[in-house]
Amino acid sequence: MSEAKRVEAVRLDEDRGELVILDQTLLPCETVFLRLSGLEECCEAIRSLRVRGAPAIGIAAAYAVHLAVRRSRGEDWGSLAEDFARAKRRLAATRPTAHNLFWALDRMEARLEVLRGASPVLVKAGLLEEAELIRSEDEAVCKAIGEHSLALLEKGWGLLTHCNAGELATARYGTALASVYLGEERGYTFKVFADETRPLLQGARLTAWELKEAGVDVTLICDNMAASVMAKGLVQAVLVGCDRVAANGDAANKIGTSGVAILARHYGIPFYVHAPLSTLDLSCPDGSAIVIEERAAEEVTEKWYARRMAPEGVKVLNPAFDVTEASLITGIVTERGLARPPYTESLARLARG
Repeated sequence: MSEAKRVEAVRLDEDRGELVILDQTLLPCETVFLRLSGLEECCEAIRSLRVRGAPAIGIAAAYAVHLAVRRSRGEDWGSLAEDFARAKRRLAATRPTAHNLFWALDRMEARLEVLRGASPVLVKAGLLEEAELIRSEDEAVCKAIGEHSLALLEKGWGLLTHCNAGELATARYGTALASVYLGEERGYTFKVFADETRPLLQGARLTAWELKEAGVDVTLICDNMAASVMAKGLVQAVLVGCDRVAANGDAANKIGTSGVAILARHYGIPFYVHAPLSTLDLSCPDGSAIVIEERAAEEVTEKWYARRMAPEGVKVLNPAFDVTEASLITGIVTERGLARPPYTESLARLARG
């Protein structure tokens, strides 16, 4: 996306003490930025997907916990630490699957511990610095992921993506879409197929919007059209992001991702997961240990129309994510390079640096 058209999904207005987010629930019809000052406002924004995407959630949480301490009236480190702990608990309860949320909060807590005994002024300045580092490092991480991903692709390829793993989900570039943006700058002329991604249509509302704004050749397809597009030979690689990667390479991403991976395997198409190392959870042995967020039935039955889309009282199952087994993943692209099977070894090696 060009500098003129870049949109920051999440940033901090430190002068006003506000978290500024692009309300992604209103896209593509309205571009509205919300200014959030209270902890509950920030928690609601994460829970309701006004800000979404694992890296962006982590950035938002880091800023939010900083703001909670900034507003604290505590006069010593211990009082500030109590306010920090309360804010961390509330933020951690918003989205159980996205590992970046917990990673960012733990990193902020580690910085607080380093500042043990410091004056309130120094504590608040230190937490602000750490939150800004989390944001700036994510931009560099996404750029590196894009470079590694682009090395796997060829000019003119058709690429299929599911959900949104672009600029709206990160500090910049995106994860799965970083190679698309870099390729656009370098004349790769990719043709991107974006799954609509039901039930919340992140592909239709967000991916199609940001790629179109950036001038990328993007075609929106319904989720159930992926097999047809692959069978016609229009797709040479599948690029997806993820919210958590287990130690064995199982990856949790938006619901429907595992079905796309199964289709890609059937048609012999490489399937690449793009994962900042902050989404890697080596304490989680495999996908069965990943907690999958269950969301409200109304997202399926009546979200997008004035009239209901399903009968009153019908039972609804609405998991926000599914787990793609490591055996279906061609490679996991990180900022330190490409992990290939066996993932237990390659991911651990990359995590060690």
